[in-house]
Amino acid sequence: MSRIDKKLRAMQANPKDDWRISDLKSIANRYGIEYRQPGTSHVTFSCNNGLALTVPAHKPIKPIYIKKFFDLIESLDEDNAL
Repeated sequence: MSRIDKKLRAMQANPKDDWRISDLKSIANRYGIEYRQPGTSHVTFSCNNGLALTVPAHKPIKPIYIKKFFDLIESLDEDNAL
């Protein structure tokens, strides 16, 4: 299991931990999710399947955004399974 996969599992197990935008960006790179940060306050993660998630870049990231990001990753796995 790679370092990124371990980080993703840790996020799933404990979304209330002190997660940062850089953590989400590294996972997004691993899964081929594009992201853009036109300003400094929000980052938008976009998938090829049309789904997108905008996350405020405040530290730490609120647990609801970590859960939604994990759901975004899972949607990629579901699309690949079809």
